[in-house]
Amino acid sequence: MILRTQARRRTVAAAAAACALVVTLAGCSGTTKDDNDKGADGSSAGSGAKADPDAPLKKNLKLAFLPKAVNNPYEKIVDDAGIAAAGDFAGKGKEVGPSDASASSQVSYINTLIQQRQDAILIAANDPNAVCGPLKQAMQKGIKVVSYDSDTAKDCRQVFINQASSEEIGRSLVRNIGKQIGYKGKVAILSATQNATNQNTWIGFMKDELKNPKYKGMKLVKVAYGDDDDQKSFQQTQGLLQAYPDLKGIISPTTVGIAAAARYLSDSSYKGKVVLGGLGTPNQMRKYVKDGTLDQFSLWNPEKLGELGAYAAAALASGQITGAQGEKFKAGDLGEFTVGKDGEVILGPPTVFDAKNIDQFHF
Repeated sequence: MILRTQARRRTVAAAAAACALVVTLAGCSGTTKDDNDKGADGSSAGSGAKADPDAPLKKNLKLAFLPKAVNNPYEKIVDDAGIAAAGDFAGKGKEVGPSDASASSQVSYINTLIQQRQDAILIAANDPNAVCGPLKQAMQKGIKVVSYDSDTAKDCRQVFINQASSEEIGRSLVRNIGKQIGYKGKVAILSATQNATNQNTWIGFMKDELKNPKYKGMKLVKVAYGDDDDQKSFQQTQGLLQAYPDLKGIISPTTVGIAAAARYLSDSSYKGKVVLGGLGTPNQMRKYVKDGTLDQFSLWNPEKLGELGAYAAAALASGQITGAQGEKFKAGDLGEFTVGKDGEVILGPPTVFDAKNIDQFHF
């Protein structure tokens, strides 16, 4: 026994020395076999972990939802649904996060969740890169990371739950408002924060769509930022109309922004003259559709987004998937989903809400 112990000590010492020699090239994590040899992505080291689609979902999984801001009503719906879904597979979910949507506001929460040894962190990133350092630390410790709604940089998570095709969202918002203004006039975009991954991706596709010859009579005059703050978004709407009194349309691809813009327009001389479109929830926008402030807006079901996120996190934590393209997993009553390129999982196409169908939806 003593000889075996001494041999084992010599083996460990040799391994440590080897690690020191290659640290500048490979970067030793300091883990041992007792840490399951976790790699930088939280999967097994070496040739990489293999998915076991038949593995049962683990019990008592701890999932933490980290939204852009806890006072964002849209993300509250997403997170509450995800927390409820965790109960379906005997897991436990919770929501934590900042009250502001600044780039670095989520970092301290990630660090705390690492200390709490959560099984998975689900994050709607305020900035794709500001959160990367602590998220990578989380994955090194075996914590699975799922981004939803607003993505992180691709190497900072395993799976990204996207509401719909980013291209379809961006292009459809331009198509919808183009039809409403007869493809003529000045338009502006009221976004969330300047660094919001989802907003910037959608805006990129909006700008590309506007290059189509059929939009030659339309001009994008400004992209304004309300920082997903109700009052600032209200003021930005006012500022846009003061700067461009002949503005024909505003696209706001953020639920906070579109609701604030609608509130301003509904009590102004621009009501019925400036077309408002974008992404909103039926409960927020119902009265504005009914009073004629806007004709339509778009969104997917945020409850389903939260549910899908919870099941994806559970599938990762249980070894059913690793985040590789082509892997499949079941998400309860939502059915089966396939992991796409770069770990993206798409919920489905957005729904257009108007006076004809808005009373059918309550979220």
